Amino acid sequence: MQVVVTDYTFADLSIEEQLIVSSGFTLKSGQAKTPEELIPLVKGADAVITQFAPVNATVIESMERAKVIVRYGIGVDSVDLKAAHARGIPVCNVPDYCIDEVADHTLAFLLASTRQVVPHSVAVHSGKWGLATPISGFRALRDMTVGVIGFGRIGREVAARLKPFKCRVMIHDPVVDAEKIELAGYEPASLASLLKNSDAVTLHCPSMESTRGLIGHETLAEMKDGAILINLARGDLVQPDALVFALKTGKLAGAALDVFSPEPIPAGHPILSMENVILAPHIASVSVPAVKKLRETAAQLALMAIRGEKLPNVVNGVVSVCK
Repeated sequence: MQVVVTDYTFADLSIEEQLIVSSGFTLKSGQAKTPEELIPLVKGADAVITQFAPVNATVIESMERAKVIVRYGIGVDSVDLKAAHARGIPVCNVPDYCIDEVADHTLAFLLASTRQVVPHSVAVHSGKWGLATPISGFRALRDMTVGVIGFGRIGREVAARLKPFKCRVMIHDPVVDAEKIELAGYEPASLASLLKNSDAVTLHCPSMESTRGLIGHETLAEMKDGAILINLARGDLVQPDALVFALKTGKLAGAALDVFSPEPIPAGHPILSMENVILAPHIASVSVPAVKKLRETAAQLALMAIRGEKLPNVVNGVVSVCK
């Protein structure tokens, strides 16, 4: 029995190896970036663990005996869920490993944007002293309306962190009842109302057909002049050309992005030279405990599938059958 890791960004696979090999199975790994590289790697796998590799329909069709595909992470947009469902292969994620880390990072981005942290740090490091940006760029969260798009695990934690700052918090999530949002102490809103009234908008929804390109020319035009956009969810939620245009024209005062489309950001992309944009390389989920939990959970899910145990966290509707 063989577990295959298609790709990874960790220093090594010692955590996975300890769990899998000690259970009597073998571990094979690669750094596959294309379907052509993936097919020979996963062909004979009994369980597949993947991070960013494009596990598309062709790759899934080549799997001869895979009992599960496990994604290192919460989002599963790199895996063709329909193709896996058609083959009867369950796809699992790790939905609860970095909730606090991402929520903390969201607040870090929001506060850095409203308090002009980055430009002043850069200025002092370069030998300057005094205001590096106009006073108009400084804001207090107390005086702001923050719109949270997505009220899942991370969205709820972000909203909870905003409460002590005394700002107005609006929530948009089409699959969550308005009453549930109200009972949590927040203001439910349509997308149009949230965009119109929010001084800052933060995205916490998954990448799926209904959300890809959610923030584009039309929705940005609906936003408040001088608003801030924060994205720690998925890069393809935001149309990059529309974002650049909104930042250049002053429609948006700034943005803070941990994700982008594509990743990594291509050299020479205009977003890289914009001083009103905070950028990070998709690292909001990182902490030692979070990464350890992610890797251990992914390995355990692979082992459960091989043993024929009932799987949690199945996201494509395939029911695993217990022995």
